[in-house]
Amino acid sequence: LNRNEFTERYYNNGEVVRQQVKRNRNTSYATLKTGVDYTINPENTLSVSGLFNREKIIDRGDIPYFNQDLSKRNRLWQFLEDEVKYTATATVAYQHKFKQPGHLLNANYNYTWHREDEKYFFTNILPTFTGQDAFKLLSDEFVNDFTVDYIRPLKYGRIEGGLKYRLRNIPINMQFFPGINSPIDSGAGGLAEYRESIPALYGNYVLESKKFELEAGLRLEHVKVDYNVNPNHNTYKSDGYSYTEPFPNLRLGFKLNEHNKLSLFYNRRVDRPNEVDIRIFPKYDEPELLKVGNPGLRPQFTNTIELGHKLNWSAGSLYSALYHRIIDGTITRIATQVPGNTILYNVFQNAGRSYNTGAEVVFQQNVSKGFSFNTSANVYKNTINAFSVTNRYPVPTVYSSETENATSGNVKFNGSFHFPKQVDVQLTAIYLAPDIIPQGKIGSRFTVDLGVKKQIQKGAGELFLNGTDIFNTLRIAKTITGNGFKFNTVDYYETQVFRLGYSYKF
Repeated sequence: LNRNEFTERYYNNGEVVRQQVKRNRNTSYATLKTGVDYTINPENTLSVSGLFNREKIIDRGDIPYFNQDLSKRNRLWQFLEDEVKYTATATVAYQHKFKQPGHLLNANYNYTWHREDEKYFFTNILPTFTGQDAFKLLSDEFVNDFTVDYIRPLKYGRIEGGLKYRLRNIPINMQFFPGINSPIDSGAGGLAEYRESIPALYGNYVLESKKFELEAGLRLEHVKVDYNVNPNHNTYKSDGYSYTEPFPNLRLGFKLNEHNKLSLFYNRRVDRPNEVDIRIFPKYDEPELLKVGNPGLRPQFTNTIELGHKLNWSAGSLYSALYHRIIDGTITRIATQVPGNTILYNVFQNAGRSYNTGAEVVFQQNVSKGFSFNTSANVYKNTINAFSVTNRYPVPTVYSSETENATSGNVKFNGSFHFPKQVDVQLTAIYLAPDIIPQGKIGSRFTVDLGVKKQIQKGAGELFLNGTDIFNTLRIAKTITGNGFKFNTVDYYETQVFRLGYSYKF
């Protein structure tokens, strides 16, 4: 997780702060996998597998803070992250094949244990003194997943159905170790526990014929989430949510003739907050733009409808579509300022309802044996309704926004070149136009990726060269406006990476 981000903060009282976030990460992995497949008889098979992974992370960061003309450094914040992650999984999978081809019953159980043992050490260098601070976080995640899937072909089409049950538990312990004149809020630590129970049922019907295609399904999901906060936390209390909701999906296809096809899609989905999104502990790797979770965060629900037409010919196709997307409970970070303090608190919130309405065109063509390409263009109107939220950390602070609209889009090109002597080249270019986000705007982005490979040793060996963001242009610029401040940020993601390698197939 490397970062090279520059930010300028402007406050209504005239104060200006300029900063740079420089962060470099080293990661090492070790993974052990094993498994066995057992064929009980021709109709029944059993698979048992396991995995153990250890990941070691060392993160080093420097964040200097300057005045407006860079003539004075007000603070240098340095940190060292020392983290070890452990993951262990055990899986049992059973399959029964009925006499009818394609008639199957699958049952799976998966157990996952994941530990994060994370330590941060901070050096707070100010003009008059230097302080030393630290924190330690220990998190254990226990997940039980059980699924049953049933597939049966019919005379016309097939049916699919099943159930899934997830039980997840994540106890967390955060310990702060503040030093002299520490900016760390030690009252925001302690114990917390995330509990999640999700039983779900689904059914699906699929039919494909010469003139007509149909896929219709429904998932019924019950979710109960409890987030237990220790009573000594200085801001947050225990919270949670539950719902029982249907999530339908529909795909209709009409084959007008051998070259033309009309399609209609509809689906409803949910994005539940991750545990880290509601985690109650402030994260001090950036002490003046402090990230904090929100145990009051709720799921985000999305309804999407799309009408499309596809035209095929011998060497290519053209797909065009109109779509509309409605998002309820849009999950995003909202930054607020406590009066009299330049620290900004970045807290996850549900920013009400937002919409996307647009049109997309995808063109694909095989020009010759040596060259083929596909390109797409997407233009849409983005609307974010007026909303008002309250960031409760460290004290209740209200942020309100009026309705915002913007027209944006993106263009993508992907070309494949086949040269003599088994040399293949792939080129991808992506442009994203400026857009709005719930508290501001995001600038345009552009990147080009390149891949080259050559087969050698009669096809058994392969040389390859891959480059991402080869012109080093992928820079993400944002402008955020809040209650009493505005800040501009440009993140030079350092995504320009070249990889040279060799592979051999035995």
